[in-house]
Amino acid sequence: MLHGIDVSAYQSSTYGTSGSSFVFIKATEGRSYVNSKLSAQTKHGRDAGLVVGFYHFLWPGNITAQAEYFVSHAPEKAGDILAVDWETTGEGTHASNAEKDQFIRKVKALRPHNRVILYTNRNFWLNVDTTSYAGDGLWIADYVAAGHPRIKAKWLFHQYTDDPHDTNVANFSSKAALREWAKGA
Repeated sequence: MLHGIDVSAYQSSTYGTSGSSFVFIKATEGRSYVNSKLSAQTKHGRDAGLVVGFYHFLWPGNITAQAEYFVSHAPEKAGDILAVDWETTGEGTHASNAEKDQFIRKVKALRPHNRVILYTNRNFWLNVDTTSYAGDGLWIADYVAAGHPRIKAKWLFHQYTDDPHDTNVANFSSKAALREWAKGA
């Protein structure tokens, strides 16, 4: 198992990287928000030699426009991982299964040389998702022992705590294996 974190504008631009192999950085949300620390957080992760990923917090509606917005702001580099964050919005709504699937497919079409994955929590995966479509892989949030999410589906990344920050493991034997998978889109 590899260790990593995910960060957003709530975290420092110089987040801790010791012991980490990867980082996911929030890039965008909806069609109007861009992480103000995106460039600095990206540079910090790359300078530390981490495998870098970016995620978009999905809102219902305007799916093509959201996908275009995301790829226009997420740095474009071969080997980076792109993810959609599918969960309940601050307004208590969420994108539908069809919208989630459409977003993943559109991002894959816009960035065919990048892996595109789904981030969601255990409740959404088990009780809301009806298609089980996760693009190139599943990143599951379930706050239990690292590497032991309570799902039967194959997962690649597991967020297992948010205390003191969002901490994850990746189901790869080495950083080289993760980097090779990320480049293989």
